[in-house]
Amino acid sequence: MQEYTKSGYEAAAKHFAPADLDVNLSGRSFMVTGANSGIGKATAQEIAKRGGTVHMICRNKGRAETAKDEIVAQSKNQNVHVHIVDMSSARQVWEFAQNFSQNNELHVLINNAGCMVNQRELTEEGLEKNFATNTLGTYILTTALIPAMKKMDDPRVITVSSGGMLTQKLNVDDLQLEKGTFDGTMAYAQNKRQQVILTERWASQHKEIHFSSMHPGWADTPAVQLSMPSFHAKMQSKLRTEAMGADTVVWLAVSAAAIKQPSGLFFQDRKPVATHLPLASTRSSPQEEEKLLAALEEFAQRFKP
Repeated sequence: MQEYTKSGYEAAAKHFAPADLDVNLSGRSFMVTGANSGIGKATAQEIAKRGGTVHMICRNKGRAETAKDEIVAQSKNQNVHVHIVDMSSARQVWEFAQNFSQNNELHVLINNAGCMVNQRELTEEGLEKNFATNTLGTYILTTALIPAMKKMDDPRVITVSSGGMLTQKLNVDDLQLEKGTFDGTMAYAQNKRQQVILTERWASQHKEIHFSSMHPGWADTPAVQLSMPSFHAKMQSKLRTEAMGADTVVWLAVSAAAIKQPSGLFFQDRKPVATHLPLASTRSSPQEEEKLLAALEEFAQRFKP
């Protein structure tokens, strides 16, 4: 757990190769979901600074435009675009992705948007909100963009997961947490486990694209303040900055070193790490993983325009 804090980052950073991020990204196109604050915004900022075209996927127009203006001002890069999409709405995600791939090229997708809702809440489409945003939204956006991305040079997909998933074994029989007492933190951790499994599966299905998932560590972001106030208050002095949380996302998205690693791995501080704790009984069977993919595909088809 020490590794997840600011001091953990500082210790790991001593071994980073600074030249890994000395890249010119002009001519490459990046999509970042949840890009108006926290790790998403810090990631968009670093990409824009290096000349990449950035597509910011945000829910709130006002906040998105403010963040975009700041990124453009700091990076002097005009190629920053805002798209308003609610990632918890499967139909909206589909419509956006289909439309986007007809009109734009995309080299790198960064699935960063996430939520941790502490009460069981349903979306307008009748799905549990954490699952709809973190897992189904990510699944639909990624699978809808894969065909267009395969035509690009060096395409990559990075999904921002969390070390919280280490506590969870995939529970494929209750994806929307309808059984027992609802626990938002556990729901979120389940979704983060699902994202890691999806990354592994996509990597084996789509060899032309480099997939990875990662844990940003514990960073001081608006999302953490909002959804985990007591954790934030207790840990505040030890939390990473947003830029520290974003470092591995940026490294996975832009560096030549990252794609030397096999596709499908889970990273922390620029290194692949285990997806299960020693001796933990959190591994799922191939059958359970197949069942997850089948369930997601069924939901996706149900809301496809």
